[in-house]
Amino acid sequence: MTASVSVLDKKEFVRWFLKKYQMKRRECVWILNYLLGHDELLERIHFVEEAHYCPRAMVMSTTDSSGIPFRFYRENIMTADAEKSFHDLRLHPNEEMYIQLNFPKVPPSREYLTVLEENPFMPNYLQISESDRQLAEEILQDSMKTFQEEAVLKQIDEALDQNDKEKFYKLSALLNIIKNEEK
Repeated sequence: MTASVSVLDKKEFVRWFLKKYQMKRRECVWILNYLLGHDELLERIHFVEEAHYCPRAMVMSTTDSSGIPFRFYRENIMTADAEKSFHDLRLHPNEEMYIQLNFPKVPPSREYLTVLEENPFMPNYLQISESDRQLAEEILQDSMKTFQEEAVLKQIDEALDQNDKEKFYKLSALLNIIKNEEK
C-alpha cells in the first residue's frame, strides 16, 4: 500500500466531496459526516478503487454517477443496508475500512488524488504490471513530443507566411532541441 494519508487530508477531502456532490442515499452523507467527527476512525479509512475486493468496505455513489447507490462488504457478506454498515463502523473502530466513492472523476481532482490509495486486495490479474506502466509512460512521452513538434512546426509555417525571420530562427532552434531530446 502507498504511504498513509493524513487524517487532515481525509477530512479536507470529505468536506470538499460533501459540498460538491449529492449522494444517492442520504445515509451515505450521515456516514461521511460521522467520520469527520471521529479522527480515530478516519485513521483506518482508506479511499480506494474496486473496494468490493476488500474484506471490509463500503461503496457509495453520487447522483450523477451510474454506480450502485450503496453497498457494504464484510468478509463474504454484502448488504445494501447502510445502517448495518454504520453499526459495524461503530462496533469495530480498530479495523481497517475501505471506501469506494463513485462520482465523475474525469479529470481526477487534486482533492481525490490526495487521498486515493492503492487497493492492497486487488487481484494480481487486474493490477498494472511495472512493464505495462513503463510502456504507458513511454507512449505518453512520445505523444507529448509529437504534439510539441507539430505545434512548433505550425508556428514555423506561420512565421514563414509572415516573413518573420527572427521568429523562424527561434522556433527552428526550439524544434532542434525537441528533436535532440529523442536521442
